[in-house]
Amino acid sequence: MVSEVATKVERFRALHQGRLPGEPLVLPGPWDAASARAFADAGFPALATPSAGVAASLGYEDGATPAAEMFAAVARIVRVVDVPVSADVEDGYGLAPKELVERLLEAGAVGCNLEDSVGGVLKDAARHAEWLAEVRGAAGGQLFVNARVDVFVHGDSDPERAIERAALYVAAGADCVYPIGAPVDVLPLLRAGIQGPMNVIARLDEPSVSDLGELGATRVTFGPGLQRRAAEAVRGIVAGLR
Repeated sequence: MVSEVATKVERFRALHQGRLPGEPLVLPGPWDAASARAFADAGFPALATPSAGVAASLGYEDGATPAAEMFAAVARIVRVVDVPVSADVEDGYGLAPKELVERLLEAGAVGCNLEDSVGGVLKDAARHAEWLAEVRGAAGGQLFVNARVDVFVHGDSDPERAIERAALYVAAGADCVYPIGAPVDVLPLLRAGIQGPMNVIARLDEPSVSDLGELGATRVTFGPGLQRRAAEAVRGIVAGLR
């Protein structure tokens, strides 16, 4: 099992390298086993779970999913697909780095999103960087760490502050940074100031993923967008049955 996970991590890490402008890595966000199968069958080379989407599928508000249920949901998704799966585990649920890594690896995840805010408030960046370094150290090369930068959703939306925080996280060993909620017109500035891969969240209408790639995205995720669109479709179908 360890060798299989290690191989998937290597595959996942390689997907982030050598991306051409306009051709970012697109990672759909499965919220359950059925959606994961659909995305894998469509040919996507890897998946990235959204915590809000998983929460909705389990009947919780975003941020209210018990850790045990989140890890169990990730494990179910991993079980039904052969492609690498990265897991959004919010701010780590208060777990010590070693335990967090162990839980992720037990679930079969090859990577994780880790937020730098809690309760809608930014954490001290230096302390968060130290914590990320501990997670990275506990994981060795077994996890791809995507460090979320929450300046645009819970801070003052200053791009320079986002770049400063990103630099601390990269220095701590983060494999990718994720300035969630960054306005599209700020992406070139962030790309110029951030070292290594950069995750950008996309809407389902516009701009296109290729446009986001041209603006600097190494990889594109959708947060809970796909789960919410699917829920809307179900509501429409049900309305037609009445």
